[in-house]
Parts: sequence; C-alpha cells; structure tokens
Amino acid sequence: MNILFIEDDMIETMKLKRTVSKLQLKHKITEAKNGEEALDILKSGNTLPDIILLDLNMPRMSGIEFLSILKADDTLRYLPTIVLTTSENRADLLECYRIGIAGYVIKPLKYEDYETKMQSVLNYWDNNELVKG
Repeated sequence: MNILFIEDDMIETMKLKRTVSKLQLKHKITEAKNGEEALDILKSGNTLPDIILLDLNMPRMSGIEFLSILKADDTLRYLPTIVLTTSENRADLLECYRIGIAGYVIKPLKYEDYETKMQSVLNYWDNNELVKG
C-alpha cells in the first residue's frame, strides 16, 4: 500500500516508520511536512497514494484547510484520508467528517497503544477495495 503521511513532527514520523518496520509491513510511505508540500506531491503526476494519513495541527496550512482543497479536487477527492491527531476537539472531528474523511484517530501517548491503533488502521485499509481518482 502506498501511504502519504502528512506530519510536521519528526517524532511522529519516526513512530510511524518504526511501527511499519516492527510489524514487517511492506507499505511505501511518502512524507510531507505540511499541506502545501502534500498537494505538490499529489499533483506531481506520480502514482497517487492508496491512503492519506493526515495531522490536523500543522504550520502554513492546517489539516482542515488541506482536506477542503483535497475534497474539492475531482481526481483527489476519492483518496481515503484518515486524520491522526492529538485533538479531541469535537468541532474538529465534526468538521473533518463533514468535509469527507474516512477516519479520525486520536494519537495515544504510549507507543504501545500507538502501535496497536496503527496496526488496526493499516490492516483495515490494506484489506479494502481502494478506488484511485
């Protein structure tokens, strides 16, 4: 599975890579540090990701701003986007689902809990029939 991981925190990026490696998953992870960089990657003409893992709190362009642009694009709108965030703000949750996310996951503090959650998320999407735009 090709994953676009949009996250500005290097520790969170290392946690995802460590989890994928530890679980011996063969997923290809493309990193973007913010929404602008992610849009450049998506519009580059390269292969589209199977899923997008998106942090909400980022510099330059928030995750919600990125989602709004993504879901307005006729080609990119079908990419399943899962929000990975520390935000338990109900307004954020509702806005993300209104825009059209595929899931909303609160990042746990303990690494073991993070690993368990990410394994569930990645297994679920690995078994789904995915549609490319």
